[in-house]
Parts: sequence; structure tokens; C-alpha cells
Amino acid sequence: MKPHVSVVIPALDEEETIGAVVQACLETGLPDEVIVVDNGSTDDTFERAQNAGARVVAAPRGYGRACAAGIAAADPGSDILVFLDGDGSDCPELMERLVRPIANDEADFAIGSRLRGEREPGSMNATQIFAARAAGLLLRWLYRVAYTDMSPFRAIRRDFLHRLGMREETHGWNLEMQMRAARSGLRILEVPVNHRRRAGGKSKVSGTFRGTFIATARILATFLRVALERSPPQG
Repeated sequence: MKPHVSVVIPALDEEETIGAVVQACLETGLPDEVIVVDNGSTDDTFERAQNAGARVVAAPRGYGRACAAGIAAADPGSDILVFLDGDGSDCPELMERLVRPIANDEADFAIGSRLRGEREPGSMNATQIFAARAAGLLLRWLYRVAYTDMSPFRAIRRDFLHRLGMREETHGWNLEMQMRAARSGLRILEVPVNHRRRAGGKSKVSGTFRGTFIATARILATFLRVALERSPPQG
């Protein structure tokens, strides 16, 4: 029986790319719906996503807030939630690599690893690569789970995600999910995925020194907060 799959795409000022990303997701034949979360865009992201076939909802600024809004908006019957970015850097055509192991009951959480896949030159800067490797080492030390990346391209069983008790509202959301999944004993599978340079627009994280600094600070704060919790919150 085919699982019900919902795709969630946080998007902030991605009018140049969002239509093609939505179409690429739909062309895989895997998702029953694609939800684009407009995270306060000032351009035509909302309209272009809607015209491409997505259901569009709005959320206040903050990556984690956008993900939470997408989860809340997803069809209650969804079995698997898939997350990816709207800038064209992730590869929706590889979605099956993440969905299939969960659908076959081989994993509860599947995350794409850009570092293990093929990266287009310039798709990740040195800071991003260092952060991914450093996070992987820290989480291996804490939880004995071999992550190599904090890629936004991931899939998870919806009921298990709700049990994680996600709280982060900013760029630490991806790391929080990985930490809580490891601590909760979920069956985790890391899958090599390819990664491209963003197809348009400007990165809100790696595009400026300020963006990189703020995102790094949020990720570090998230790591410390979750690592120092006495017990995982109940979702």
C-alpha cells in the first residue's frame, strides 16, 4: 500500500526557483501534496508556488516556524513528511531514496547527506562543510549515531516526528530533529544525495557574513539546549 506523503518546503523570497522545485517534487509521483510555507516573502513566491501546484500557507519569519507551520498544515492522513529547501539546491528527483526505506519499514527517519553525495562546485562553502562535519562528530560522541550532514532534505514518519517535541523556531530546527531522533532511538538512515548551487536568489544563511554568523549562533544554541536537557519533551 502506497504511503501518503506530504512535502513541506519553507520558502523566503524564492520566486525565481520555487515553481520549478514544486513541479520537480510532483513529477516524482511520490507526494500526495506539496506544501510551500511562505516565510514572509516580499516577492512573488506565494503566487508562483501556488501556480505550480502547491498549497501555500504563511508563517512568521524563522526556519523552524516555517517547518512547524507546514507540519500543521499537512493532511492529517499523511504517513511520511518530506522536507527540502525551495532554492533549487536539493534534488527532488532523489526523493525516493528517502521515502522508500520508511515506506518499507526499514527506517523511521531518513536524512540526505550532501557530503556523501555528489556536490556541484560552489554548492556548499567551507563553513557549511565544516559545520556539517563538526555536528556529525559531536552527535556521534553524544548518541553513537553516525551523521555526516545537517541537510534540509529529509523524510520522517509523521507520528514519530510528533513524539519528538520539536521546539526550535530558527535555523537550529534541522539539528534539533537529528538530536531528538537519535536520543529517542529512532531507526535512522543517512542516504547520499546530490546537491546543486542554488538556482536563483540569494542565500539567507551563507550569502552574507551576518547571515552565516546568526545561523551558526542559533545552531550552537540549539545544540547546547538539547544536549543539556535532562529528558526529551513529550510531543
